[in-house]
Amino acid sequence: MRALGRTVGSFSRKCRSACLLRTPENGTCHQEFTYAAAARKLTSQEVFAREDKYGAHNYHPLPVALCRGKGVHVWDVEGKQYYDFLSSYSAVNQGHCHPKIVAALKQQADILTLASRAFYSDVLGEYEEYATRLFGYDKILPMNTGVEGGETACKLARKWGYLKKKIPKNQAKIVFAENNFWGRTLAAVSTSSEPTTYDGFGPFMPGFSVIPYNNIPALEEALADPTVCAFMVEPIQGEAGVVVPDDGYLRAVRRLCTEHGVLWIADEVQTGLCRTGRLLCVDHEGVRPDVLVLGKALSGGTVPVSAVLANDDVMLCLRPGEHGSTFGGNPLGSRVALAALQVLQEERLADNAERLGQILRSELDTLPKDIVPVTRGKGLLNAIVIDKGVDAWEVCVKLKDNGLLAKPTHGHIIRLAPPLVITEPQLRECADIIKKTVLSFKK
Repeated sequence: MRALGRTVGSFSRKCRSACLLRTPENGTCHQEFTYAAAARKLTSQEVFAREDKYGAHNYHPLPVALCRGKGVHVWDVEGKQYYDFLSSYSAVNQGHCHPKIVAALKQQADILTLASRAFYSDVLGEYEEYATRLFGYDKILPMNTGVEGGETACKLARKWGYLKKKIPKNQAKIVFAENNFWGRTLAAVSTSSEPTTYDGFGPFMPGFSVIPYNNIPALEEALADPTVCAFMVEPIQGEAGVVVPDDGYLRAVRRLCTEHGVLWIADEVQTGLCRTGRLLCVDHEGVRPDVLVLGKALSGGTVPVSAVLANDDVMLCLRPGEHGSTFGGNPLGSRVALAALQVLQEERLADNAERLGQILRSELDTLPKDIVPVTRGKGLLNAIVIDKGVDAWEVCVKLKDNGLLAKPTHGHIIRLAPPLVITEPQLRECADIIKKTVLSFKK
């Protein structure tokens, strides 16, 4: 112990003499400051400063430093409680730290976390069987993140296009809708309409084209091209500001894709898993995509889990070695995903989202139109459009001060998407917070 003490002391003395970054209060070097901070509870400002100094500046977080979550609530490092109305972009539909999901994670973590797909595991097949039966597809291809799911769907569609539709080599095209968002890889940003997403990252992926969303004539024209293998679309555009298409749009998408021999890829990473009041958002129109992409709440917000589902005539176009992931389908993720899906079913979270979503929208519709001219959504995926004379960021900061966390998108739209375990009394309390906050901006 004495030797260890000398070593640590020697390091501290050397560090103190060389370090240029000292706290203004006492000249302590940054290593000593970090060790001391770890021994006490950081303030929010210290959390902000540390992330700003050591982390990349690729996000612009709301100024709140969270340290705990349970159900519909999160707490900051000072102990203030908030309602979470972002749900980690719908990754925690089941609520923060759901006991069944956390128990599954802990149990599996003590047994086997990763086997890679070089071997079979006793958990993956159990998850695959449950998921394929639940969603009604022959096969599931497990991945990790939502954007990996989207990339997988695109690769699968191209492979199918060459093998089954007989598109000439390297000529397959995939059509996307304007204002889509499915991630930030080079392929994903190649389809983006948002300059902050794609500007400065070219050259872009060839074989992708973009048409207006919710526009059937434009889709029909695009699908007439015999080299088109797929149309990938969100049933409701989440990142674009919860843009809900016309009734019948998805039925028309299904009909046109069938008529033109094109795969319909439904990106349900954000809209799926009970968020909109149905298990899948496409269920509102009773239609079924050829390829289904899931993510986010597929793990209840614990570990990254995503998946692509399709029938054999599509999925078996991929042969061994042509696609994969070291972590995709790992035992830990599989066990967690199985529990996450069971929670959705057992707790009837789609029904809760449908019922409470109607209540929330009726409350939002009473907001003053000179501040909130538009409200929209389905289930518990909703948004309010803020008049451009009011700063939506400042509205979100005020919501935070009043105990509710939300985040703007596209500058003037605020998504309102609480965990699906929220109760009616909690929802009404949140509606009152939103009303009080919005009214405070009335001139």
